[in-house]
Amino acid sequence: MTDQAFSLAGRVAVVTGGCGVLGGALASGLAAAGAAIAILDRRREAAEAKADEIRCAGGDAFAVAGDVLDEALVARARAEVLKARGHVDILVNAAGGNVERARSDDRPVFDVPLEAFDEVLRLNLHGTVVPSLAFGEVMGRQGSGSIVTISSMAALRALTGVLGYSVAKAGIDNFTRWLAVELARQHGDRVRVNAIAPGFFVTTQNRAVLVNPDGSHTERSRAILAHTPMGRFGRPEELVGTVRWLCSDAASFVTGVVIPVDGGFSAFGGV
Repeated sequence: MTDQAFSLAGRVAVVTGGCGVLGGALASGLAAAGAAIAILDRRREAAEAKADEIRCAGGDAFAVAGDVLDEALVARARAEVLKARGHVDILVNAAGGNVERARSDDRPVFDVPLEAFDEVLRLNLHGTVVPSLAFGEVMGRQGSGSIVTISSMAALRALTGVLGYSVAKAGIDNFTRWLAVELARQHGDRVRVNAIAPGFFVTTQNRAVLVNPDGSHTERSRAILAHTPMGRFGRPEELVGTVRWLCSDAASFVTGVVIPVDGGFSAFGGV
């Protein structure tokens, strides 16, 4: 297989959550592989700043305003991307994350408000389904495209304190398989849907849970690292290779899978 099979030159990639730590690394990595990047975020100024960063590094990027939970705004964003570039070849669903009031680390799960559970479920599951269906429709008409969603170890293993987040990510795994089957059967073998399941990465959202004010690891961090054979947290750029592969022709016969990028966490039984 040649290096050309891994190239994304000439392709247009929409990245939701592209202003975040993980989504931002993926946006930059796909741009480096040759894709034109549309940063879709409800905060246009933040999206513009990320697009500027990519352009300063020699890539092609532009900002698109949109809320992944609002079908009308996502449809408007889709129209904006199509008007600007004429096609959409890649969608990376990186928007999501936990909701602090939905956590049960320091209280019984029975005390978590149902509306908090609903909020984290909508943010992660609905925030993936809405853009996937919107941009997947375009890919179906084109007869080609790749959707890659960010799942989580929480979909595979029971992680304490994050019930709603875990349920949402488990739903994403099922949705990934379901949509992969639907699009391939209805629109052919060049429309693919996959996901990656990151292990543990320190981000803006979870830093307080994983890192003490003095920079040392929290008790939760120590438990995570004790169950990660590589013995460390991941670096955001370490997600890029797998996502780039899934988006490229090198993965042309890969659809409906969820690939762990986790330093061995999902493989280790703890003994």
